[in-house]
Amino acid sequence: MDAFPTDRDAKRRALLDAVGRARPAVEAGIPAAESGSTLSQPAVDAIQDAGLFRLKMPAELGGADADPCTQMDVIEAMTMVYPSAGWVLMTNATAIGNAGAFLPDEGIEEVFGSGRIPRAATVGGVSSRIEPVDGGFQLTGRWPFCSGVPHSQYICLGARLYSEAGEEVETRTCFVPTAAVTIHDNWHVSGLKGSGSNDVSADHVFVPEHMTWARFGRLRGVRRRGGPIFLLGLPGSVSNEHASFALGVGRLALETVKEVAKSKRRGRGAAAVTLADRQTFQRFVASAELKLRAARLVTYEAHERAWQAVSAGDTPDPELEAELRATAVLSTEVAVEIATQAFRFAGGAALHVEDRLQMCMNDANAGAQHLAVSDVAYENYGQFLLDLPEANAYY
Repeated sequence: MDAFPTDRDAKRRALLDAVGRARPAVEAGIPAAESGSTLSQPAVDAIQDAGLFRLKMPAELGGADADPCTQMDVIEAMTMVYPSAGWVLMTNATAIGNAGAFLPDEGIEEVFGSGRIPRAATVGGVSSRIEPVDGGFQLTGRWPFCSGVPHSQYICLGARLYSEAGEEVETRTCFVPTAAVTIHDNWHVSGLKGSGSNDVSADHVFVPEHMTWARFGRLRGVRRRGGPIFLLGLPGSVSNEHASFALGVGRLALETVKEVAKSKRRGRGAAAVTLADRQTFQRFVASAELKLRAARLVTYEAHERAWQAVSAGDTPDPELEAELRATAVLSTEVAVEIATQAFRFAGGAALHVEDRLQMCMNDANAGAQHLAVSDVAYENYGQFLLDLPEANAYY
């Protein structure tokens, strides 16, 4: 297992080169992923072999420990290869990265001993409860949208612990072997088809205490390992993922329709012109290009400020966390607009399920359904801008 460079620019180049190495297998697996509702095994193997699932892992465990903007470059690049692969990369890199940073030492030895780096999936929501038992906890519940779970070996599952009086004591993340849960084959959807985001459920599964960690509001846990990225709270630690996914889908849609426009003709006979010759399309291309670049600049600038904060040992303040999430919403809105308009310009040919522009439109809209990019993020950020006392960065 090769170590990643420590220099920020060199690390970024190495990770983008890794995307290039994985690209052929990911592209070749798109038809199988779209029809089978999960990434093909060769695509998963290529992403893992290239080291990309180590994007967020602590360096001391062999990870890249990449800063937020480098993460964005990598996720955006993979999304432009295949949006579902970009989505799985962002979620599964988060899962194994958080485990590496927050698990107790005994859990680290169990999961990562002898240099192992297993594949892991995660669920953002906390939709069940755990009961304390001797040596750990008993976990029961059902969690939707577990992206990448079909090829995972572990899953991060959030659950709430209650007192005997019924009061919530804390929220914990349980790092559970995938074999201990049931995967429900219910990912039959119109967008992000290849992400394998099935429901999972647990029925009285024993979880040793050393395979869990406590979450504290915006804080994901107490960092035991890893670099400054693990000082990012919620939603700041995932806002860059959703922004870069959206920017990748938007860019893929724009570049694809520009290529289509060179040969697609409108009109009849001698009056027919290419789509590229139409002024309305030219206006769209210019507007879309500037909107993508503007959203990207705003998003990168905010996340660079967050990186500087955590590099100084500080978790970003709530207002900056709210801004980070708002930039992800902005990027998502821009992507949905561009992908939808590109689909319309492509005409009837884009109606075929295998058409790339239909995939971009559906995937952009599917990503926009995630809680992380809900419109409430604008409301939260607006509360800070208006100096309202109830301003809150959390979901």
